[in-house]
Amino acid sequence: MNLTDLYKKALGFEFLTPEEGVYLLENAPMAELMQVANELRKIQVPHGKVTWQIDRNVNTTNVCIANCKFCNFYRIPGHPEAYITTIDEYKRKIEETFRYGGDQLLIQGGHHPDLGLSFYVNIFKEIKYLFPNIKLHALGPPEVAHITKLEKSTHEKVLIALREAGMDSLPGAGAEILNDRVRRLVSKGKCGAQEWLDIMRAAHKLHIPTSATMMFGHVETVLERFEHLASLRQVQSEKPEDSKGFTAFIPWTFQDVDTLLTKIRGVHNLVTGEEYVRMIAMSRIMLPNIKNIQASWLTVGKRIAQLCLHAGANDFGSIMIEENVVSAAGAPYRFTYKTIQEAIHEAGFEPQLRTQQYEFREIPEDIEEQVINY
Repeated sequence: MNLTDLYKKALGFEFLTPEEGVYLLENAPMAELMQVANELRKIQVPHGKVTWQIDRNVNTTNVCIANCKFCNFYRIPGHPEAYITTIDEYKRKIEETFRYGGDQLLIQGGHHPDLGLSFYVNIFKEIKYLFPNIKLHALGPPEVAHITKLEKSTHEKVLIALREAGMDSLPGAGAEILNDRVRRLVSKGKCGAQEWLDIMRAAHKLHIPTSATMMFGHVETVLERFEHLASLRQVQSEKPEDSKGFTAFIPWTFQDVDTLLTKIRGVHNLVTGEEYVRMIAMSRIMLPNIKNIQASWLTVGKRIAQLCLHAGANDFGSIMIEENVVSAAGAPYRFTYKTIQEAIHEAGFEPQLRTQQYEFREIPEDIEEQVINY
């Protein structure tokens, strides 16, 4: 393989093979790789601003039978710390979210063995009745797969019911690495790679916008990372022309504090800052049909995330008024609506508040700044 030829192919928005991606990641000089990705960003996102969001992560329940080896958040059924979030708790959290300038809830939870489709439909309807302006970026393919299994239904029927109840978009949660060898080791209780992809295909056909993620830096090979990217790219290429499909891709690193992967298998997150920046650049290069690439400041910190803005990333994600799952495994970083804008300015860009669909928003005049207790 030849670096110059691969750069030319990338800049022509051609699909690189996973093997070509691995070659670039491992052999391209850092500066050249960043430059190619940055040029692609400027073409795909010509306004040049760095977008960000205000939303809140709310967990429907912490009860889960998926038994993921990287998750410290879940509790088994019957555990004394198990909970199901009540509508009164949603009301309090949404009212607070509005005060902090947020327009969306990211609603996710565990694979609760007793919570079927009617539970989620009723919760979504009640939230939308009380707060018609709140957006629901809700669940994810593994939860849709779990509900489908409980209901003995189809992905399409479940997605239609959730959409009609008020789900605005489907997060790319639970992707980890879209390879069943890896999934058997880290998330055996979740749907397989093919089902995850098929649920996203179904969502796109129903014109439900989605996002896509990748959690890396655990038991996967580098080639498996790039096969993951190629799978996402393929699904995006199949979406109906008038469907938004994947609006964004967010790669983040495995957080290893006190996880079973670390305790039992001795797996640690060894991804360096340079490797993360390289993976951001390669995400931009490998995914020419996904417009927005997000830097995961939550898992790599402000400085590395800022550098990613010069390596193909155009989005800084959300301030995440509340986040419980990744934080439970050791992610320590936090932003407010002021400090996230300061970080973007420091990196040399103009910050722009956005919605989940990447429409620009004005910062509310009466916004309150969240007090963060470190």
